[in-house]
Amino acid sequence: MKSVCMYFHVHQPFRVKHYTAFDSGNDHNYFYVNDNESKTNNENVLRKVAQKSYRPTNKKLLELLHRHPEVRFSMSISGTIIEQLEKWDKETLESFKELVKTNRVEIVGETYHHSLAFFYSREEFETQVRMHEEVISRVFNKKPQIFRNTELAYNNDLAYWADKAGYKGILAEGWDPILGWRSPNYMYRPAYTDNIRLLLKNYKLSDDIAFRFSDRNWAEWPLTASKFAHWLNAGEENEQIINLFMDYETFGEHQWEDSGIFEFLNHLPNEFLRREGNSFLTLSEAIEKFEPVDKVDVPNTLTWADTERDLSAWLGNAMQQEAIKAIYSLQDKIYKSEDLALIEDWRKLQTSDHFYYMCTKWFNDGDIHAYFSPYESPYEAFMNFMHVVNDLKFRLVEKGVSL
Repeated sequence: MKSVCMYFHVHQPFRVKHYTAFDSGNDHNYFYVNDNESKTNNENVLRKVAQKSYRPTNKKLLELLHRHPEVRFSMSISGTIIEQLEKWDKETLESFKELVKTNRVEIVGETYHHSLAFFYSREEFETQVRMHEEVISRVFNKKPQIFRNTELAYNNDLAYWADKAGYKGILAEGWDPILGWRSPNYMYRPAYTDNIRLLLKNYKLSDDIAFRFSDRNWAEWPLTASKFAHWLNAGEENEQIINLFMDYETFGEHQWEDSGIFEFLNHLPNEFLRREGNSFLTLSEAIEKFEPVDKVDVPNTLTWADTERDLSAWLGNAMQQEAIKAIYSLQDKIYKSEDLALIEDWRKLQTSDHFYYMCTKWFNDGDIHAYFSPYESPYEAFMNFMHVVNDLKFRLVEKGVSL
């Protein structure tokens, strides 16, 4: 008997448009462009991803939920993508609502702005978590019981916070160096906590779908639902839960339709459920079903990105460090302005994607960073961002807030 938790993360940032030093002090519109060909046209990017990924995936998952009463899964959906869907694509937002209305799709909590605020400002972090709870309540009429931090960034301090905040569970990468001889396929308890449970991503099986599925040079290509179900069943008999965590855009955007990804998704439940006793669970259901077998100690921050599994994808070079320091150094002055539009622009600039675009890693991970970036270079991403920061300062001065 095997249980699987499938968890998907849905997110799009508000990308910063081409913004020069000459725009600072003159143009306070950072995120909207009229050029339909621009890679920073957020409306166009949203519509493209919705057409290629969100709508067909939602349709397929709804079919699976109707076809298989045993199927359930969990997802987090950032405040910034909800905001974009409400602005530009209400039909796709309705398709997400249809999934949640089945009561077999659990919504996971996170920061509204998909930020790294936990590591820079606990006050701002908690504000963004509340904002996310509020938008999830308004749009989906749900209250998250499970928490995941941006980019699955996790450490003991975060787990301690989430435990005190009343969450039942928290998500992290099941990375070998922190597990040692142990398997990610069990329920754990975070170190220094009393009640909360830790659910760890099985990164090998998750990444077989998210990253390797269409790679014809992969020794296991093509990956069929039958083969993958066999892998799911192949572990130790007493394993509790296999957590498959991935970006929602895996389906149709990162792995294109012609790769066969939707057919794979269509057949996976049937293949997995052939074995008597196998089940799909939401994250909360897994917590109710399984007791933790051990505690996991993560003193240093762990993420689900790149080969290092740390914050270096966002903070690994001087540009990234300068940019994120610049944005959080304005916090007290931004709050003092009491200008809601200014505060919201500042929060949109905290989204982790902006710092990811500035990454200068190459070799193993650089091509992945380049794939996601709308800019010609990390330097261009940095300069655009810093020109915007300068404009935030200009607006503060206009408000009478001294720098």
